[in-house]
Amino acid sequence: MKSRGSLLFSALLLVFALIAAVHPMDKLATPPGDAPSVIMRTMLANLENYHYQPVAIDDEFSERVYDQYLNDVDGARLFFTQEDIDAFSKYRTEIDDQSKAGELTFYDLVQERWMASLDKTEAWYEEILSEPFDLQTAGEFRDLDEDSGWVANDAELKQYWYDYTKRDLVAQIVNKQEEIELDTTGTDFPSLDSLEVEYRGKILDRYEDWFKRMREMKPSIKQGQFFNAMTAVFDPHTSYFRPKDKESFDIRFSGRLEGIGATLQTNDEYTKVTSIVVGGPAWKGKELQEDDIIMGVRQEEGDLVDIKGMILEDVVDKIRGKKGTMVYLKVKKPDGTIQNIAIERDVIIIDETYAKSLIIDDEETGDKVGYILLPSFYADFQNDDGRFSAKDIDAELDKMKEQNVDGIVLDLRNNGGGSLRDVVDMTGFFIPEGPVVQVADRDNKPEILRDKDRRVQYDGPLVVLVNEYSASASEILAAALQDYGRAVIVGSNSTFGKGTVQRFIDMDRTINGFDDVKPLGTVKLTMQKFYRINGGSTQLRGVVPDIVLPNSRSLLETGEKEQTAPLAWSEIEPAKYKQDVYRIRHMDDLKERSAVRIADSPTFERIAENAKRIKRQRDRDTYPLALEDYAELQRTAREEAEAYDDLFDAVVNPGVSNLVADLDPILADESKTARNNDFKQNVSKDVYIREAVNIVHDMLELEAGPKVGYRE
Repeated sequence: MKSRGSLLFSALLLVFALIAAVHPMDKLATPPGDAPSVIMRTMLANLENYHYQPVAIDDEFSERVYDQYLNDVDGARLFFTQEDIDAFSKYRTEIDDQSKAGELTFYDLVQERWMASLDKTEAWYEEILSEPFDLQTAGEFRDLDEDSGWVANDAELKQYWYDYTKRDLVAQIVNKQEEIELDTTGTDFPSLDSLEVEYRGKILDRYEDWFKRMREMKPSIKQGQFFNAMTAVFDPHTSYFRPKDKESFDIRFSGRLEGIGATLQTNDEYTKVTSIVVGGPAWKGKELQEDDIIMGVRQEEGDLVDIKGMILEDVVDKIRGKKGTMVYLKVKKPDGTIQNIAIERDVIIIDETYAKSLIIDDEETGDKVGYILLPSFYADFQNDDGRFSAKDIDAELDKMKEQNVDGIVLDLRNNGGGSLRDVVDMTGFFIPEGPVVQVADRDNKPEILRDKDRRVQYDGPLVVLVNEYSASASEILAAALQDYGRAVIVGSNSTFGKGTVQRFIDMDRTINGFDDVKPLGTVKLTMQKFYRINGGSTQLRGVVPDIVLPNSRSLLETGEKEQTAPLAWSEIEPAKYKQDVYRIRHMDDLKERSAVRIADSPTFERIAENAKRIKRQRDRDTYPLALEDYAELQRTAREEAEAYDDLFDAVVNPGVSNLVADLDPILADESKTARNNDFKQNVSKDVYIREAVNIVHDMLELEAGPKVGYRE
């Protein structure tokens, strides 16, 4: 394991320096003392002082916040008209002045008119849904979005709601008709009139629930949306977190929480259980089940609290709690019976976020290839026994060496990044020592983060799988191994293109006083850019794989370049780097061999065809409103999609097995056994892993002489 000491010490120094250097708000003009004003001014002060590329709080800033916020509030163009926009427009260049003064005049006006629009549009959909629709009348509905203007007036908006609701109804009826057609139990086909009445009622119920949630949205959530319209002007990864949002982020980042292990959602006036976390306290107790309705919550000490009408965030707060404590739920079962359930809270390990491995024994080549899936660069600093991705990968490599693997595939697909410290450590597992990534602050002073441990945990052939959703730390690792010539990078056209580093600043620690409105929350802001050791940034451009494979989403516009206000690509001086552990000496041959296999592969040919279908579907924004026309559109789309249903059904990696060291803990836990079986089945059918294994074989063969053939 690489030493973390110097990086951790540097990180702590940075945090302490921030806290010491932030200008306290009491040195500025005293803002209004209400929480939103204090939060806004404190947030902007931190952004001005520490963001990598601070934005001037001027009229241009105001215009960008104005556009961003209105799109955030009404991106679907369902609530405002041009008349509303005209009323807002006088503030288009005044948001900067209001924010400096701690005023939220523009925000208040938007909220006032939005709430009025809820009243207005609620009356409209109730009127619209009170009468039957003529499902035979031709017409066309065009989805409006952030690139569309607003309709001119209420008359046009009401017509848009009529078409929007009719499209919703037509889609529901067509889906039900298709479901009945596929039913082999002999169910009677209901009349079109009865389906129209049934689904018109269901849509009414759904809209009422939707509007209820919007009306009951906490002011802090709505204010947070406005603050994040401001942070979005700086870059896509700078944002404001309410205290509750930061808690949820920490849970996702660490992969653990304390509670009962159930996923909940609002259902009418109560809370419904939508899933049970396998292996969690609720799952072990077997009493709480999916579709149960939670009616009340009681703690170890205290009375039962009726949660009728309570928003979901507050319900979760009451159910979640410390390990070892009890929570008592009053539950209504789907059959109508009422049951009281006691559950002892525990630490719930969300182990789908953790690294895990398999062995792929290739019968045709005789190769034994290790496969490691790393979903994120997780790090749990909050707990003494917290999990760290680098430490876990170190352990996986040790287990693979014990089983004498011929090569390793490291899968970083859909890995959105995480701990910078861990990615530096992890890169060092494959090189003796040297630079891993360069990090530059707003003064453009680069710092080289190095692996300083000469120990090499793995010195054999290595393939790294990436895709368009591999971002940040994933790109650091892929770029470093590519620059060193240490691994073959394989995947989609490019990785995501996020080449920036963020830090969290607890705003309570950056402002004196105002204890009556604290906690203020946290601001996550971009403070640095990272650069490859060859000097180029991954920002916007990402990492281009050495070998590009067809991908069903390859024709869609994705990545950092599609985000709001991304920072520009740039480059700095390269670092000095070299390694003599293992070098890719036959890259051209590897590319050529892979290209031949891909060209001869019916599966990859169909993947490329499917990409065109997905692009056509994504670009569609108009839909027929006549039932028969919509049904024909759906039928054609379904038939096109069904042609690719079996795309990943074939087993292409038949020799998938667990590592010996993993078997006992997996077999000892029923929930782990079930998840492990799913994991192995998915890997056995993954054509991208198949091609990565083939590339490992090529590396072995080109270095040591021929063996045998390949599996497609």
